[in-house]
Amino acid sequence: MRKRERHLPSEHTREAIRKRLANPGGESALSDFILGGIDGVVTTFAIIAGSAGGQLATSTVIILGIANLLADGFSMAISNYLGTRARQQEIENIRRDEEWQIKEFPKGERDEIRQIFAQKGFDGEALDEIVDVITSDPEIWVDTMMTEELRLSDNSARPIRAGITTFFAFAICGLVPLIPFLIGTALFDDAFAISASLAAVTFFLLGFSKGIYLNVPKWASGLQSLVVGSAAAFLAFGAGHLLRQIVEQAAS
Repeated sequence: MRKRERHLPSEHTREAIRKRLANPGGESALSDFILGGIDGVVTTFAIIAGSAGGQLATSTVIILGIANLLADGFSMAISNYLGTRARQQEIENIRRDEEWQIKEFPKGERDEIRQIFAQKGFDGEALDEIVDVITSDPEIWVDTMMTEELRLSDNSARPIRAGITTFFAFAICGLVPLIPFLIGTALFDDAFAISASLAAVTFFLLGFSKGIYLNVPKWASGLQSLVVGSAAAFLAFGAGHLLRQIVEQAAS
């Protein structure tokens, strides 16, 4: 977890604990933002690098870049939404199956609860009481089976947030490499050099920010994102350059 100043006593009052348990946070939106941000920079700068390799006009770069931000950003957002929603539906189906099993074969499901908590070190009257309390409420029973047996949580999947976060991260970060072309930098080579620098900085900052949030080596995380993005850019530039040569040779 990210290191930050915390006041532990206030976080562990009865009221604070009750609110936290009643409103679990679920998964962070960080992974969706990083996914959208990196892909936005990769695909947009790939278009710019490919255009540079193919010696296309600045107007073409702007048109393709904006079209990519809207179309590919929307596509990524929908894909992430559908994937997250599918995971959510899978969890819902598993929950319904657990409810059915408890209804149809309560003895076996009760024994599973007993074994789960026996493995945690409970025995005797304490174990009997735990089993009785949990199995007296079907909802708590199912919740316990989901978290303890299947390691699944209903709060982990948030499809709408995933889609929205991915789209805005894609659009915001993907716009950065286009800035030199949008503001009308005179020479294509100058605009391309500035765009490459901005893309590299964005890659690094995304990785660096992830390192800060997750409390992992920040510089290593930033350099990792930079290397991945740079590799994609070199591939795009090489592809554009190679295709231009092929076209020119075919036309001559």
